[in-house]
Amino acid sequence: MNPFESDDLRLSPIIEDDAELIPLLSTEDEEQMNSEKFPDSLPILPLRNTVLFPGVVIPITVGRDKSINLIKDAYKGDKTIGVVAQKNDKTEDPTGEELNQIGTIAFILKMFRMPDGNTTVIIQGKRRFELKEITQTEPYLKAKIGEFKEAIPEKGDKEFDALVSSLKDIAQQIIKGSPHIPSEASFAMKNIDSPSFLINFISSNANIPVTEKQKLLEVPNLKERATLLLTHLTKELQMLELKNQIQSKVKVDIDKQQREYFLHQQIKTIQEELGGNSFEQQVEELKKKAKDKKWNKEVAELFEKEIKKLERINPNAAEYSVQTNYLETLVDLPWNEYTLDVYDLKKAQKILDKDHYGMEKIKERILEHLAVLKLKNNMKAPILCLVGPPGVGKTSLGKSIASALGRKYVRVSLGGLKDEAEVRGHRRTYIGAMPGRVLKGVMKAKSSNPVFMLDEIDKVGNDYHGDPSSALLEVLDPEQNSAFHDNFIEVDYDLSKVMFIATANTLSTIQPALRDRMEIIEMTGYSVEEKIEIAKRYLVPKQFEENGIKKRIAISDKVLEKIIENYTRESGVRELEKKIAKAARSIAKNIAMNKKISSSITEENLVTILGPAHPKEHYQDAGVPGVVIGLAWTPVGGDILFIETSLSAGKGKLTLTGNLGDVMKESATLALEFLKGHSDTLGITPEAFANKNIHIHVPEGATPKDGPSAGIAMLTALASAFTGKKVKKFLAMTGEITLRGRVLPVGGIKEKILAAKRADIKEIILCEENRKDIEEINKDFLKGLTFHYVTNMMDVLSIALPQKKVFAN
Repeated sequence: MNPFESDDLRLSPIIEDDAELIPLLSTEDEEQMNSEKFPDSLPILPLRNTVLFPGVVIPITVGRDKSINLIKDAYKGDKTIGVVAQKNDKTEDPTGEELNQIGTIAFILKMFRMPDGNTTVIIQGKRRFELKEITQTEPYLKAKIGEFKEAIPEKGDKEFDALVSSLKDIAQQIIKGSPHIPSEASFAMKNIDSPSFLINFISSNANIPVTEKQKLLEVPNLKERATLLLTHLTKELQMLELKNQIQSKVKVDIDKQQREYFLHQQIKTIQEELGGNSFEQQVEELKKKAKDKKWNKEVAELFEKEIKKLERINPNAAEYSVQTNYLETLVDLPWNEYTLDVYDLKKAQKILDKDHYGMEKIKERILEHLAVLKLKNNMKAPILCLVGPPGVGKTSLGKSIASALGRKYVRVSLGGLKDEAEVRGHRRTYIGAMPGRVLKGVMKAKSSNPVFMLDEIDKVGNDYHGDPSSALLEVLDPEQNSAFHDNFIEVDYDLSKVMFIATANTLSTIQPALRDRMEIIEMTGYSVEEKIEIAKRYLVPKQFEENGIKKRIAISDKVLEKIIENYTRESGVRELEKKIAKAARSIAKNIAMNKKISSSITEENLVTILGPAHPKEHYQDAGVPGVVIGLAWTPVGGDILFIETSLSAGKGKLTLTGNLGDVMKESATLALEFLKGHSDTLGITPEAFANKNIHIHVPEGATPKDGPSAGIAMLTALASAFTGKKVKKFLAMTGEITLRGRVLPVGGIKEKILAAKRADIKEIILCEENRKDIEEINKDFLKGLTFHYVTNMMDVLSIALPQKKVFAN
């Protein structure tokens, strides 16, 4: 049982000294009360959190303006009002629809003001009524009411008498067993001789929700009402006995630890009474999720086996969390759940063109894939590998592909990955075990056919934990990944519908077997013209928006070109975006400080915003023989190299400096040997090789350099030094040489060409087999360049060295 609850603000306990104000009804009083004239209409007082029963006296505190006005008017009149419980106790101004239909006619016994300013009234219930129609809403509710017919058992009904007796006994036990109910309540009950009032009195004070009390009020048959009340009291008594049993097991003088244990025991007992503890609920949730899974028979049998095992494990055992984690992974994986591919090629092309400028070959390859899927609808997903310098849009292209296909997108960075378990997962016998990154990515996508981006695949490492690149062989093989085995789930998972896209800066560090499983797509660097378009379409609007610049600020093509050429040295556009962001921040600062700013960024204020320009890589005429410009490829794009050769008196010693790799050193040795073998043709005396020490240097000695592409440049530099002929102005070259003097093709042609153009080179010597690479480059990017295609070193020397000698060798 609980204290009486107020209408509006707080509890109003009955003061023991005022007990004489609360009369107990006799049978005669009840008969007289029922014989009183039934009114047609009454002012209605809504109660928030209590229900008034006939005959019962309760105090209530009123705080709402309408309620106060009603009480004052009624107290001045016949002191009779209608009391109805609200359906929602949070409603401040309830209407007729928000009130229950059955209420109680009440008589105001006393009204007085409390010290805190609130009005408190003591009311006594008279008879039940049915709310018919609201006739008035201001200044308080008023309604038409009708009689509520009650069915009272006849005298001598033994079943009813037994019910009443049981109610008395259980109520006495609750009073006796609960430390919160005063003993006077037992005395009050013994003095009630009216069965209906006894039922009302117990209903009013029972520790049950207001909604249940309202249901009791609405039961017309007194016997049924008594039966329902007996059910509630029995539950309350059982709960009280459980509490007392728990309390009897705990010491009276308990410390903090004992108190926490006691509370946990109480919660556990309550949970068991409510239908199960949290562990049982967790098992039920797993079973519920499993019903909706589309897994095959093998996985379904595995789940049933493992869920039964979980039910046998003690929840406090360490193995329980491992088993739970395993089952949650099984039900979270999207078994045979796929998104529908979109085969609208025109829409896909628009998405790709909108998100990325250029990249025609890559876009064409993606559209080919979509076309094959549309026609065949069962093509195994290809493994694409986008290779190119940083900042050219390899990673962001994955999102565009996913958008074009209508698939989910997930990205995993493999940079620095050294543990094989990161790919295949840990065995679940370990505490803290989890699936590998591949299956975690599929779980994150919630689809078995996402676009899966494997970023920085060339930076996968290996150590004593295993070789992750070898573990990726199974993932990236279309013939094997239909039955991918993860150590954690221990059952095959189909990855054949996943579209894997890998990115890398270079192929040299990728394991050959792994490289063989991927379709390599070269992504070359951008030309100045392409960078200007990318900046105008994407970078400038993006940075202005991110820096809060709403005003339209114009940046001309010339300004962008100056930023690209004088402030960046890259194949991509990442550094360019940083410079544009810096310019945007400068403009934002001026706007925030209310400074006057021009409507555009000009070449004149560029130095003020970005600082002094970097020295541009441009052609420099050495003025002496033995200096040649070579073209090199680096992971960050193309570059020019100055190959310097000098001769001094000595005994034919060859010295190489400039932090050169083994391949580059071999190229220098080959060039010297070829020169010795063809000295007669070139007009060089044999004594020149015997009496001269040779020193070859490649500037920027702190930067490691390697590769065969500087072979023809080294031979030309040596020939220039020994013949005394200066190399042709504004000329650069790249190509590998053989001992027989053949010129072999090299890679990275577009990056090298862009580097040459940045350096104001006019002519370039290439291997004949590299002609196809030049033809693939947009003709607009090749303006101002002349290409010489050669097959042997004599062709190179005839182009590079003029006939006139500067000095004799």
